[in-house]
Parts: sequence; C-alpha cells; structure tokens
Amino acid sequence: MLRIKTDQKNLADVNIYTAKKLNSLASSLTQLAKSCDDETGKGRSLTKEDGEAALKTAAVMVCGECSRCSVYNDSVNGDSYFLYYLLRAFEQMGMVSEGDMPLLFQESCPKKEEYIRQLNKSLGRATMNLAWKNRFLESRDALIVQFRELAVILEEFSHQMELAEDITASKEGAIRRIFKQNRLNVSSVLVLEYEGKQKEVFLTVKSGNGRCMTSREAAELVGQAMGEGRWSVSKDSKTIINRQYAVFRFVEEGRYRLAYGAACAVKEGEEVSGDNYSFASHIPGQVMISLSDGMGSGVHACQDSQKVVELTQQLLEAGFSARAALKMVNTVLLLTGAEEHPATLDLACVDLHSGVLEMMKLGAAATFVISQDGVEAIEAGEVPAGIISPVEPVLLSKKLWDENWIVMVSDGVLDGLPGEDKEGILKEYLSDMEETTPQELAEEILEFVISYSDGVRDDMTVLTARVWKRK
Repeated sequence: MLRIKTDQKNLADVNIYTAKKLNSLASSLTQLAKSCDDETGKGRSLTKEDGEAALKTAAVMVCGECSRCSVYNDSVNGDSYFLYYLLRAFEQMGMVSEGDMPLLFQESCPKKEEYIRQLNKSLGRATMNLAWKNRFLESRDALIVQFRELAVILEEFSHQMELAEDITASKEGAIRRIFKQNRLNVSSVLVLEYEGKQKEVFLTVKSGNGRCMTSREAAELVGQAMGEGRWSVSKDSKTIINRQYAVFRFVEEGRYRLAYGAACAVKEGEEVSGDNYSFASHIPGQVMISLSDGMGSGVHACQDSQKVVELTQQLLEAGFSARAALKMVNTVLLLTGAEEHPATLDLACVDLHSGVLEMMKLGAAATFVISQDGVEAIEAGEVPAGIISPVEPVLLSKKLWDENWIVMVSDGVLDGLPGEDKEGILKEYLSDMEETTPQELAEEILEFVISYSDGVRDDMTVLTARVWKRK
C-alpha cells in the first residue's frame, strides 16, 4: 500500500504519476503478449512431415532393399493426398489398417502386417510428442491471455485514476473535525471522485490518548463527514486504528443492496452435492453470485465445481473482468485435465452503483429475472467449462430496479420438471409468487420441483437474490 506522507497537492501529483506508470506497465504487458503470440495455434495436429517420418521409419525397419510398392517414395515425391488421408485415418481411428493402404501395397507386400505395425508405432510416437507440444502451446496461450487481461486491468485502472477528480478541499475540513472529536489524529487526506460519482477517501490516521477504534467505526465517521451514502473500509486496510500512523481506504457503498437465499438437495444415494455456489459481497462496488454444477454427482463432482467457484472468485477479487475470469478458469481446467470432468459455471455480477446485472454463462442453466414487467429467462450455450479451448463466455446484461429478483438454478432443478418447456413451467410458477423472503422463495422453488418426482434424481441448487435501492 502507498504510504502517504505529503500534503494534499503532492497526493494529487502522486495519483497522476501512478496512473501514468500503470499505463506504461500495461503497454509493456501488451507488447510482451504480442511477442509470444507469433506461433500460437500452430502444431495442433499431425503434419505432412510427421507422416513422411513415420513412413520412412517403417521402410527402414521393415522394407530393406525391397522396392515392390514404393509407398514412401510415392508419398514424398508424388501427390500428397494419400499421406493426408493416412494421417486423418490414424487421428480418427487411432490406428492405420490394411484397408487404408494403397492397393499395390496390399497385393504385393510380403511383410505388410509388420510394416503396418511399425507405421502405427511411429505415428503413435508422433501423436504423443504432439500432445506434449500442444500442452506447451496451451500453457503459452494461457500465459498470453493473462498478460493481455492484466494489461487491460492496468489500463482501466490507469484511466480511472487519470479521470478521478480531487475534491479534497471541499471535504477535508469536515473529515478532520469529526475525527478530532473522536480523538483520532489525521495526518493527510485525499478524497477522489470517479466516473459515475463513486467516491474514495484515503486517510493517514492514528489514535490519540491511547484510544483505539475499529476501521469499520471509522467508516461511519467518514460517512457522517461526507454527508451522503454509506461507507465501508476496503479489504486491504487494517482492522484497527492504533497509535501508529497507517493509511486507510474508505469506499462509498452503492445505491443498491442485495439479500440472498439458497436451497439445495443432494442426489439420492450420495453424501454430498456436486453443486457449489458462492455469494461474494466484499468486492468493491459489486456483488458476485456464482453457481457451478460438476459433471455427475458425489465427491468428485463436488470437488470439480468447488474448484471452479473458488478460482472464479479469486480472479474477480484480483481485478479481472468477469469475461476474463471465465476464460481463465476454462483454460486452467483444460491444462489440469479437467476435460474429463467438466463443470458448468453460472456467474452473476451486480453493480451496486448502477444496478446493472451482467450474466456470464458456460454451459449453465437459464437464470430468471423477476421484475414489474414479468419473468424473463436468460439462457446461453450448453458447453461446460474445461471442455473447449478457446472459449468465449456468453455475456448477457440487464438493468435491475428496486425489488427485482434474480433466480439461479442448476441443471438438476430444470430436469426435475415435467414436459419439454421446463423453463416455461418455472417462469409460470415464479410469475404467480406472493410476497416472500429470498430464503423462503429458494425453499419453495425446490419443494415445487421435487413434488414432480418420487425422489431427488440429481443434485439440485436454487439461489435467489432480491435487489433493494437504499433509501
């Protein structure tokens, strides 16, 4: 954290200098990603050279001086159609059979079984080498993505800092006065207002007369001094103000707030659910709701979905955009072999200042938004995380208003409903809902779905959130 020991003017200068430095770092990362990107995407399948090497090896090991069919020479010197056919046949079937070879070879080669065995062995070795090469290329692709996304984060933050307006002069007196009344010594003050009118306050402060205060209590003092909104202390600040000067960052909370509810049912015969979810409200200015459904059920599915949820939350807290976080999660799962056990990911990010909902989906079930205009089902693709690379998450955006609802469900919930139009059935149920709490609604939805079957045939998870505008 930057230690602020100068006056107000110097603090503003430091802000501008830091913004330019971050922008320079972003440019460097962009160039670094570009320099690594020259060969990206190449070498993903067996090449003509791999096929020629396999044919040559088989000829040396088996044919000797025999020249009855000249499979190798004809493939290298003549039309390469047969060579490409041979490679595609091996990739599709995992082996080359006698029927894939030229008719002359089939009729005249006395060692055709040995030749084909050696050819398959050489192509298998080339495939294994290709797999390792592709792993390396995928790792490099992931690194390039990280460079680019980090560059975007730095550029956005730099842009935000450059456009930040220093309003310290109008607020410093009130802040110093109320902190002095509470026996807290303020060394320096910086108040910034960003685009969208969000504000941040940086204070270098210590306790006086041996009195300590929590930073949460100090946030209430900041709110009183600012005269508007609710304020909280940032996660990277200390929790206690003591007799040593330290820098604290206070953040204006958004105009909206959310209340949550969750209800789950475990598939019969299993001890744990393969679904995992998270409500994260400590990300500055936004709330994140995530739901992941692991492939299958039980412990392994639970571990897979838990990994997806935790990794996504960590990336968002680090400053990655929702789209970048989902792409990164998919890449990580591919590199760790998660394609054998893919997991869906449903991510909802609510901007507490604007009330805008951004939905990001990777193979997840529909999300339902309840407003004064009715119930809307937000749907996306069917590809789970860790199954295809590169992946482009589906981005959906919607403005939320006071007392709107968000309902997220796992596949097991919709699959438990009868008929083909399962989303329509749930929409009709939600359109007739009465006044209730988020937790009660989640439980009621789960009971409604289970009532259509004799038991719980798949893991079911229902997440609900209600939006309120602060008065």
